[in-house]
Amino acid sequence: MDEFLESCGMPSLSISGAYHVLTRRKPMEDTTESKLAKVLSAFDLTALGIGSTLGVGVYVLAGEVSKVYAGPAVVISFLIAAIASIFAGLCYAEFGARVPKAGSAYIYSYVTIGEFMAFIIGWNLILEYAIGGASVVKGLSTYLDKLLNYAMRDYLSKNFAMNIEGLGDYPDFFALIVTVLFALAIAVGAKESTRLNNVFTFLNLSVVLFVIIAGLFKVSLSNWSIPKSEVPEGYGNGGFSPYGLTGIIRGAAVCFYGFIGFDCIATAGEEAKNPKKSIPFAVVTSLAMIFLAYFGVSTVLTMMLPYFEQDEQAPLPHVFSRYGWWVAEYLVTIGALCGLCASMMGAMFPLPRIVFAMASDGLLFKCMGDISQRFKTPFKGTLITGVLTGLLAAIFKLSQLVSIMSIGTLLAYSMVASCVLILRYDGDDRREGRSIGNGRSLVDHTKSNCNLWRRLFNTNNVLLANKQSSRLVTFMITLYFIWCFVFSRLLEKVEIEPHSITPPYIVLLIIAGLPLPLILFIISRQPRSATQLAFKVPLVPWLPGLSIFINVYLMVRLDVMTWVRFGVWIAIGLLIYFSYGIRYSRQRRRDTRLMLPESVESSESALPLHNGYTEVPLIIMKNTS
Repeated sequence: MDEFLESCGMPSLSISGAYHVLTRRKPMEDTTESKLAKVLSAFDLTALGIGSTLGVGVYVLAGEVSKVYAGPAVVISFLIAAIASIFAGLCYAEFGARVPKAGSAYIYSYVTIGEFMAFIIGWNLILEYAIGGASVVKGLSTYLDKLLNYAMRDYLSKNFAMNIEGLGDYPDFFALIVTVLFALAIAVGAKESTRLNNVFTFLNLSVVLFVIIAGLFKVSLSNWSIPKSEVPEGYGNGGFSPYGLTGIIRGAAVCFYGFIGFDCIATAGEEAKNPKKSIPFAVVTSLAMIFLAYFGVSTVLTMMLPYFEQDEQAPLPHVFSRYGWWVAEYLVTIGALCGLCASMMGAMFPLPRIVFAMASDGLLFKCMGDISQRFKTPFKGTLITGVLTGLLAAIFKLSQLVSIMSIGTLLAYSMVASCVLILRYDGDDRREGRSIGNGRSLVDHTKSNCNLWRRLFNTNNVLLANKQSSRLVTFMITLYFIWCFVFSRLLEKVEIEPHSITPPYIVLLIIAGLPLPLILFIISRQPRSATQLAFKVPLVPWLPGLSIFINVYLMVRLDVMTWVRFGVWIAIGLLIYFSYGIRYSRQRRRDTRLMLPESVESSESALPLHNGYTEVPLIIMKNTS
C-alpha cells in the first residue's frame, strides 16, 4: 500500500499526507505560454455567450412559465432569474480576469481549492457540455423532422429499430452527422468557428427583435389585468400575478435554466486577445442582452394573448397563427433553428477546452491535450469529444439525462463563487509584519494567541490577510455551503406545500436561516488580500454568498434519481483520477521537483529557482515525512 501511495504522490499513509496531495494547488503565477491561438475579441466572446444561452428557450420558456407558473408576472420571474444569473456571472468575470486560462470553473478550482475538487468540477463540466450538446442536436433533429412530417423517424424506426431498454427507438444518424460536422468546424480554428456562431447568433437576435417589434402592434394591457371571473378554473386568480408570489418564485427557478450557458465564455480565456478586459465585458454584456430578449418576448407574448391561452410547447408560432401572421410564424421557425445551431456551437465549443486543460495538467489522458500545429486547437480532443457527443445523441434517450446537466452547472457556479471568496481573503504569512503608512504592523504577533471571539470578528482590525485568517475563511465557506443544503431542505417545503406551513415551522425556518448571514458577516470581518484586480465582484462576501445559496437551493430541488445518476458519473471519474490522474498529475511532478533549500543534502546538484525554492533532480529526492 505504501508503494502505491508513493507512486501516486502521497507522502505517507498519514491523513495530512493524503490531504496535501488532494489539495495541492496549481500556482496562480503559472505563466506557461499558451499553445492556443489568441484570436477572439470581446465581440466574439459576447456572441459566444449569447449564442450558447439564448437558444430555443427564448421561443418556449415565456409561454410555459406564464401559463403554468406566473401568468403575466413571468416578466418578474425572468428579472429574478437574471439577477441570480448575474451574481454567478460576476464571479466568473472576476476569475476570468484573474486566471485567463482554458478550463473555466475547473482551472478556477485548481488554483484555489485544490486538485481533487478541481478534477470533480472538471469531470462534471465534461458531462454538462456533452449532454448539453447531445440534447441540443437531438432537439435540432426532432425540430427538422417535425417540419418534414416525421419522415426521418418513420424511415429509421422501420429499418434500424433498436429494441434495447434505456436506448432510443432508433439510431439518430442525422444527429451524429451534424455533431461531427460541428466538431470539425470547431476543430479547424477558434476564429472560424466563432464566425459561424456569430452568424447564427445575429440571425437569432434579429428574429427575436422582429417578434418584439411585430408583437407591439397587437398588445393590450387588459391581458395583464384579467378579472378572476373570466379566468378558467385551474389557472389562478387572474390579474398580473394569478399564482401569487409562490408562482413567481417557481417561475424564476424555471427561468434560471434559460440563462445557463454563459460560462462557456470563461473556457475561451486562453484564446482571447485581452482576456482580463474582454471576459468580464462579455459575461456582463451577454447576460444583459439575454435578459432583454427574454423580458421583451415575455412582455409581448402575455400582452398579445391571455396567459391561460398560451401554448406551452410553441407559444410564438401559436400566438402569431391566432392573428393570421403566417410570415411571422415561418420567421420564428428560422429563428428557432438558428438558436439551436448557436446553442449547439456554444455547448460543443467549451467541451474540448475543458478536456484540453485537464489533459495538459495530467489528470486526463495525454492524447486529449495535443494541440494541432496547423489549426492551433485541440484538434484530436475536439473530434473525440464530438464523436462521443454525437453517439450520445444518436443512441440514448436524453430525457432522463438532461437534468444531470443542472447539477454539474449549479455545482460549478457554486464552486466559482466559493473560489472568489477564498482568493479575496487569501493570505501569505511572508507578508506579515509589513507596515502601512502610520507605521503600525499589519499583523500583531503579540496577539497571535487571541481568543476565538477576536479571531472570528477580527477585533484587532488586522488589515492584510494571513495564513491563519485565510484558513478560517475557508472553514467558514465550507460551513456555509453545508448549511445552505440544510436550510434549503427546510425551505423546499414552503414551495412544495405552502398551505401546510404552520407558525412553529416558520419559527424553525427563521432560526435555521440565521447562521447563513452570521457566517457571511464573520467572513466580511476578516482581513483581505492586497492583490490588485482588473475586475472585482462587488459586495463581497454577500453577493457570492447569495449566489451559492441560490445554486444550492436549485440543486436540492432536483429529484433523487438525478442524484443517483450523478453519483454513478462521479464514481467513474474517481476511478480515473485515482488510477491515472493522481499518478500523472503535472502538479505532482512540480511538487516533486521543489524542495526547500535547507532540506537539500547535496547543494551541488540543486538548481536555484524563483521565490527561494530549489529544483532538485528526482534521483536524490526522498520523502522524509
